[in-house]
Amino acid sequence: MSDNPFLDPARQADLYGDPSRLAGRSSALMRAKTAGRPVPDVMVQLVKVHHRHAQNLGLVVDIGCGRGTSSQVLSERLRPVRLVGLDAAPALVAQARRRVGRIPDVGVSFLQGDFHQLPVASAACDLAVAAFCLYHSPRPENVIAEIARVLAPEGLAVLITKSRDSYRELDTLVATSGLDARAGHHESLYVSAHSRNLADLVKLSLDVITTEHEEHSFTFDGHDHVAEYLATNPKYDLSPGLYGKPAALAATLHEFLPDRPIATNSTITYVVAEPRGGRP
Repeated sequence: MSDNPFLDPARQADLYGDPSRLAGRSSALMRAKTAGRPVPDVMVQLVKVHHRHAQNLGLVVDIGCGRGTSSQVLSERLRPVRLVGLDAAPALVAQARRRVGRIPDVGVSFLQGDFHQLPVASAACDLAVAAFCLYHSPRPENVIAEIARVLAPEGLAVLITKSRDSYRELDTLVATSGLDARAGHHESLYVSAHSRNLADLVKLSLDVITTEHEEHSFTFDGHDHVAEYLATNPKYDLSPGLYGKPAALAATLHEFLPDRPIATNSTITYVVAEPRGGRP
């Protein structure tokens, strides 16, 4: 069992059993964004630039689909024959089904499953996307090997992660407020697959076409806003009375620190790859 909640299978139900927690955290982060392109838009752009048959895709697999945000954009903008969203959390799969619904002329389905054993036939997939999920595996290279297995000879993979030191300014805030004195000493949530090692992991199984890094900047308005993000952040050891309770967490911040905007950042890394020997 790992101390890192992203690498501890026993924590997954706690982290993703209630989709509203992920939704609240994601919403707070997106409202704070001041720089950085929407990730699903970049996915689509990369596919259109690098896939030989971007206008005629068969099967697309969205690995770690979460609440279905990227699945919906991929379906609507790329119009594949079929899109399968896969996630380990049943609650997120159920929400993705409700959120995306029916898209004309695209067969969209969502499955609960393990990305170490993709429920896809070998060489059957024209496009595989894995965004912000590989760091949930202690051996992400094994997941990438599975992606290589399912890709068609002219298929494409788009793999996305964050920098290991993402949002480090929030560590300082949490430690200084006394919410978690060891906040700055916890292992990065993204330690197994981050901006600096992702391309090397991919090269073990696929040929890398391009790697792109983009700085994303965020400014939280103040304690009430940042508390919406921190309240369910699994990195921090919050007291039971504060975890999942943004109002109580914000009250603690107001008590111990002057209210002010909090700026932070994260590097988003995109690796585009194809099967070995797939391009002359």
